[in-house]
This record gives sequence, C-alpha cells and structure tokens, in this order.
Amino acid sequence: MIFVALLVVAALGAVCWVLLGSKLLVVRHVEVSGAALAPRDRIVAAAGIRLGVPMARLDAGATRARVERLREVESAEVRREWPATVRIVVHERVPVATLERGGRYQRLDRHGVTVADGATRPPGLPELSVSSPGPSDPATLAALKVLTDLPDRLRGRVTEVEAAGPASVTLHMKGGLTVTWGPPERAAEKIRLLDSLERTPAGRSLHGVDVSSPEVLITR
Repeated sequence: MIFVALLVVAALGAVCWVLLGSKLLVVRHVEVSGAALAPRDRIVAAAGIRLGVPMARLDAGATRARVERLREVESAEVRREWPATVRIVVHERVPVATLERGGRYQRLDRHGVTVADGATRPPGLPELSVSSPGPSDPATLAALKVLTDLPDRLRGRVTEVEAAGPASVTLHMKGGLTVTWGPPERAAEKIRLLDSLERTPAGRSLHGVDVSSPEVLITR
C-alpha cells in the first residue's frame, strides 16, 4: 500500500511539473479571431499574454477583462488550445449610427459607445442628432433603440435619427419622408403601420407621418 501511495504521489508530482514547471506545455502562439475593427496587434497587446508562461497558469478571466477594455470590443472569450496555443475570440461592437463632433465622425454602437472615429462620414450609417450624446444619455439610447429595432429594409433608408428626448424620436428617411416615431416602445406596431401605409399610393407620396401613437395615425 505504501508503495502504491508513493507511486500515486510521484505521478501527481510529474503531472504538476509538466503543467506548471516544464517547458512542454507553455504558451507559444496567441491567435485572434472575430476582429475587424480592432487590429490584431492591439488585441494581443491588450491581452498581455507572455509567451513561455505555462498554459495552466494563464489567468483567462483577467486576460478577457483586459481585452474587453478596448472600445471596439463588446465581449471576448479566451480559450486554451492545448498544447501551446491561446485563442482570443472577439465579439466586436457593431456601429449603428454616426455622430459628427469636432470635425470628426464617430461611429456608435447600440449602447452609445464610440467604436471608431474618422475624418470622413462613414457610408451606410444614419447620423445621430441629440443634444448630449453619450452612453448615459436617455435621448441617445432611445434613438439608438429605435434604430436597432427597425428591420433592415427600413433601417437602410434612415439618413438621420433625431431625439429631442427619450420619448421624442424622429426618423429622416431617404426620399424626404419624416417619421415622428415618439418613444421606442411598441416598435412592432409602428413598423406594421408604416409598412401598410407605404403600400398605398397615397402613403408613398407623403412627406411626413406620425406613428408615435399607433392608434391615431397623423399624415401630412
């Protein structure tokens, strides 16, 4: 029995040495997937993974938290791929609107977080117009909520989303149609109402429509 116990202890010691102390199972490669906005090199630098550290000693939670501090990253996963690779899977924020500020165009995600910015307006994104833009501003969040609730066929036609307050969202569409949306709530009803209206000859010639209260449609 003593001999068996010694063998078990020796085996456990060998396993621990291989995992924690030897050069056999150490980080030799860091791979990144899912990134488009954030450069790979910046993600790797933010992760702070040292090559040569034992795979078993890698703190995946701390590594993930460092990567998620990048403004382009909404969430991340850190996976060990034995024997020597760490894979960082990035889920980036998706820009849904642009905001002109100080001569530069910021791209905002659905939470109002600035994902990227540049000197020219990015194509395909509606412009956000609010008085105090930011991720803690109720009007900003309401406007972005309305945008993200729209189906692609409508969202692609929006050139500007304006919000005087969280209950006063207005959409400016290609072709000159202005849609007074009101609060973000009851989006499905408002979408059905707008679709039905635009299927009629009269609806296609409108300059403005108010769907803020779906029970009472106002056109002009």
